[in-house]
Amino acid sequence: MLTTGRIRELARQCGFELAGAAAALPAGDAAHYANWVSRGMAGKMAYLSDHRAAIRQDPRLLLPSARSIICAGKLYNGPQAYSTERGESELGWISRYAWGEDYHRVLRAGLERLAALMRETGEFEYRICVDTAPLLERTYARAAGLGWIGRNTCLINQQYGSWFFLGEMLVSLDLVPDSPPPDRCGTCRRCIDACPTGALVQQGERWELDARLCISYFTIELRGAIPPQHRTAIGRHVFGCDICQDVCPWNRRAAVSDAFPPAAPFLEAPPLERLAAVSEQEFRSLFRSTPIERARYSGFLRNVAIAMGNAGLAQFRIPLSRLAASPDETVSSHAQWALTRLRDVD
Repeated sequence: MLTTGRIRELARQCGFELAGAAAALPAGDAAHYANWVSRGMAGKMAYLSDHRAAIRQDPRLLLPSARSIICAGKLYNGPQAYSTERGESELGWISRYAWGEDYHRVLRAGLERLAALMRETGEFEYRICVDTAPLLERTYARAAGLGWIGRNTCLINQQYGSWFFLGEMLVSLDLVPDSPPPDRCGTCRRCIDACPTGALVQQGERWELDARLCISYFTIELRGAIPPQHRTAIGRHVFGCDICQDVCPWNRRAAVSDAFPPAAPFLEAPPLERLAAVSEQEFRSLFRSTPIERARYSGFLRNVAIAMGNAGLAQFRIPLSRLAASPDETVSSHAQWALTRLRDVD
């Protein structure tokens, strides 16, 4: 009674614009992923390279009874301007996925609701995965027909673009799998050419992300000091980076959603001076239940200091001097670096 088409209808009722099914079999990209990890491309993200890496090879290691994987996509693109359209030097940039409530909770709630609706027709075993489980999400989302994996390494849907959160439900049901769509990047290189740090690199016939060069990695995942040779290219990014999606032609007419409204009014292109003055207590209060918590207070101020230095505005000398006096060595050293960038600014 539960067909893939019916599940797609139920998924839409639960707030997902995209849904499809893939077979719960070993991932075709498992060998490529293992090779990517072995070359150190994951940087210091141990959760991508430790014992969990082997689990990613077969989803049945997460749910032994799994026969199918229901993949769902939730749109988070809003009507706001893209980062590439904002040129105000006094403003920073927070990746738009982080403007609202933590997507892990939102997607999990939607998938739990979907499971409840499906169980009205009969019992089955299931397990929900939202980013934190060791599962090659994009590989199975592609197999489920949600889109192709573009040169920017994002999943791209022809109708909706790439502004999607992905979630999966492993189920003990035999569902007719969907088919992957063709790759429609063609000869386009806009994401590759636009990346300030050159993080999109070619490996044979594939394009892949070298996390060690990615602005999102530097500003979210990396703890401690950001390598000096990469700080200038970070620009005014305070948390994450959207450039490779901002320039993608498939996002020009992407649909918009109001499902993830900003948790704070200044999350879109926030004033850097305001961010530099955020106390640790205020940081916890402002960004509670948002992805920005992941950067931690020290990393957040480190990123703000770099953005101020790259902004090239004399007005930032005073807030940077305060940060340079911080007892946190990471914050103070990056603020001192930023002050040297403003040495000759009038």
